[in-house]
Amino acid sequence: MEELIYPIRINRYLALNKYCSRREADALIEKGVVLVNGKKAKIGDKINEDDKVTVNAKDASVMKKYVYFAFNKPRGIVTNSPKDGQKSIKDITYSADDVFPVGRLDKNSRGLIVLTNDGRINDKMLNPEYNHEKEYVVEVNKPITNIFLKVMRQGVQLEDFKTKPAIVEQKDEITFHITLTEGKKHQIRRMCTNLGWEVVDLKRIRVMNIKMGTLGSGQQRKIQGAELEELLVSLGLNK
Repeated sequence: MEELIYPIRINRYLALNKYCSRREADALIEKGVVLVNGKKAKIGDKINEDDKVTVNAKDASVMKKYVYFAFNKPRGIVTNSPKDGQKSIKDITYSADDVFPVGRLDKNSRGLIVLTNDGRINDKMLNPEYNHEKEYVVEVNKPITNIFLKVMRQGVQLEDFKTKPAIVEQKDEITFHITLTEGKKHQIRRMCTNLGWEVVDLKRIRVMNIKMGTLGSGQQRKIQGAELEELLVSLGLNK
């Protein structure tokens, strides 16, 4: 954690002590639930090392507790808005009502997806301007060629845009790993089809520093500790 250098603004103090973000700290202060030496804090107050800071968060509506999960979506499950008997992630795993998937994987794809109730991370994880990596293992329907690998790495011209350069490594005759920093709808499938290949299996195995590892199909695990800290730092949410 970044070193506390006193005196320090109270919203920064709360953020560095992992109570919440600076913006949320200001909201808590305005609600009158942050006390400094037993007195209600004010926006802009500065904290000295011997001050006692407390947060009265008994009311769950005052300060939200964020949760984060890594989930291995099976093939055949839709991410959101199931139709005509389809099943969604919420149908096959337990989570609180306010937990949602960050981004999506199409019905025929499988693998890692992050679930959370933290709306702050949605745009920060998905917006291609941030260049966050997502890694996939892809199996195609015929042997991979050097030309295929070269064009996939350099960028493929699709109907409406050219894909960004990607990291592509061949694993065997029909399987490759690809790391993208963007995620347009059906992008990898469209890239392969454009070059004359069809995707047989597509599995996401990493989102930024979050790895699927040995997580079984349909299983989830909590993202916490150093793994969560690294994720939030990368998203600029520790400040």
